[in-house]
Amino acid sequence: MLEHIRHDDILELRLARPPVNAFDHHLSRTLREAILAAPNNGVRGIVLSGRPGMFSAGLDVAAVLELDAVGRMGELWREYSTLCRAIAASPVPIAAAIAGHAPAGGAVLAVFCDYRVMARSIDADKPFRIGLNETQVGLSVPVEIQIGLRRLVGAHRAERLMVAGTMVEPDEALRIGLVDELSDVDNVVPRALAWLRSLLVLPPQAMSRTRNIARADLVAALDAARHDDIDAFVRDWFGDESRTTLRAVLAKLKGK
Repeated sequence: MLEHIRHDDILELRLARPPVNAFDHHLSRTLREAILAAPNNGVRGIVLSGRPGMFSAGLDVAAVLELDAVGRMGELWREYSTLCRAIAASPVPIAAAIAGHAPAGGAVLAVFCDYRVMARSIDADKPFRIGLNETQVGLSVPVEIQIGLRRLVGAHRAERLMVAGTMVEPDEALRIGLVDELSDVDNVVPRALAWLRSLLVLPPQAMSRTRNIARADLVAALDAARHDDIDAFVRDWFGDESRTTLRAVLAKLKGK
């Protein structure tokens, strides 16, 4: 479910939950605990990676459809939201190595990282895509996630992307600031490592303190969301619109 790979004082956490690295309670908790534990084990930077062709598809659609109560869905969302906070508030920088598609919750994880390296597909007819496509499956985008995207691409562009549920290809993602660097599939992790190492040669206290101040708005948005009525938000997941669309998505995935 999660592979730990050490690169000296940098830890790569590689998602390994076939077929699409989708998040259920267990993977969310496992990744969060690994991120929290890393600094105590001499880790000074983290790379979050997936498999070639797929970073993460976000929340597990099959698991969501099996949940038959708002409270149980709320537990799943709290677990995933707490993972996002762990990424945003990590005392060590985190780079996302995106070697494939990153829709919905996969894009959310990347948004809360410090840096994003995305791969171009070797097949020009089948480009990788990244984006918050929640509205396309009948779901709204929570305010804390909207704040995260606004930080990267600006308020107006974020609105356009989220309302339409747009998925963009790597070159467009780089142009608008959704990702920071492009690479081929084999080099996304090395490039993420190179970026982290460029930070780790800086005076550590000055770098860490400046980083903490710069990212305080992300953490504050996630903390504020924890005090909101989460059950009210997740009721959207039980509406006819979202359930019908999610079932269609799952059927399409099973048909592949």
